[in-house]
Amino acid sequence: MASRVCLVHYHEIGLKGKNRSRFEHVLMDSIKAALAAFSVATITRISGHILVTFSERGEAEAAMPLIAKVPGVARCSLAFHTNREPAEYCKAAIEALREFGSFETFKAASRRSNTDYELTSMDLNQQVGEALCLAFPDKKVKMKDPDATVHVLVVQGSVYVYAKSIRGVGGLPQGSADKVVTLLSSGIDSPVATWLLARRGAVTVPVHFSGRPQTADTSEYLCQDIIRELAPAVQIGRMYVVPFGDCQREISLKTPSDLRVIMYRRVMYSVAERIAKLEGAKALVTGESLGQVASQTLENIMAVNEVVDIPVFRPLIGSDKQEIIARAQQIGTYDISCQTAPDCCTLFMPRRPETHAKLDAVHEAWEMFDHEAMIEHLVDSVEYVDFDAPVYHRPRAMKARHEVLAPRETRVRNHSDKTFDDEELLEK
Repeated sequence: MASRVCLVHYHEIGLKGKNRSRFEHVLMDSIKAALAAFSVATITRISGHILVTFSERGEAEAAMPLIAKVPGVARCSLAFHTNREPAEYCKAAIEALREFGSFETFKAASRRSNTDYELTSMDLNQQVGEALCLAFPDKKVKMKDPDATVHVLVVQGSVYVYAKSIRGVGGLPQGSADKVVTLLSSGIDSPVATWLLARRGAVTVPVHFSGRPQTADTSEYLCQDIIRELAPAVQIGRMYVVPFGDCQREISLKTPSDLRVIMYRRVMYSVAERIAKLEGAKALVTGESLGQVASQTLENIMAVNEVVDIPVFRPLIGSDKQEIIARAQQIGTYDISCQTAPDCCTLFMPRRPETHAKLDAVHEAWEMFDHEAMIEHLVDSVEYVDFDAPVYHRPRAMKARHEVLAPRETRVRNHSDKTFDDEELLEK
């Protein structure tokens, strides 16, 4: 009797040569983490695919859309698993085509991964095609660009038959690249930038600059909602929160109004770089798009970049707003980002910000306040929220240096709302 399984197809991983096995195992770990709520029986490699089996009926159908959202998955197919008995796999082919949906033309596409089966691929195509023609006499066979294709994959002692597939997000599995620190706001752009780096295999560690205490903490909760929306397909294990409102107020009082935003961003980048070093992250990531707002002109980007030594990635730099919105809708963060929430991005904004900053003026404004003391203060005030994400590994430095990246009042905050006071933390 045929059972239901998910066959995972990948693309870029297949081009990795001798490193392919490592990428396959990382993808298998990502799928396992994403399917933690399902009764997964096995996740194995078979003939250029990853096979996911389940202990309970109906779970393959439910898991299929989620698997397609996991970075590294090019396509996920809902397949029948049968023995190498013609009656079984022909019946499965009929069922697979029946559940495909509406179609007028079809074909069978068979492949053997080994040659110990007496039927060739052409023989299998003919055998399965005849069964389908008998079952669907009103439909036509079309060998080029049919509406539906029934795939028959013979692997060792088993046959996998499928017609229904969902396109995946592609890319590379999370954990195949190093950590990056992303500047995450509750707006539309930065969640998309975070997702894009996760799709390229990076372990993303978001840092949110809150307008607190000058504003409410609404944006912090929206950022948590964004992280939960991306999960479990995209794993984020920790979000850092920096209460930035008072420092913004100080900057607004001591520097020229047209250069405030650049000063804000220089401080933000400096704090994010410090967190990146403690996390072992190799780069910063922002949601900037060239020319979208005043701070995102080439001159202003250069004026901000010079305060950090690690690379700054801007995956949206060439995208327009409509493209970014479409991607946000695809990954499910758009509706969350549309909710109104005051944050540091809207706090103490000048009426006419500088769009083409001169470095001499920027350096002069940078020296108008004690930026080093401010950066130290912000790093000392950082809070963090932890989430369940096996791909994320907490930094070793944090075990000995909790006081560097935790608030003075409640040193540790996590998703269970458990807090530790200073004496408890020192004991740990």
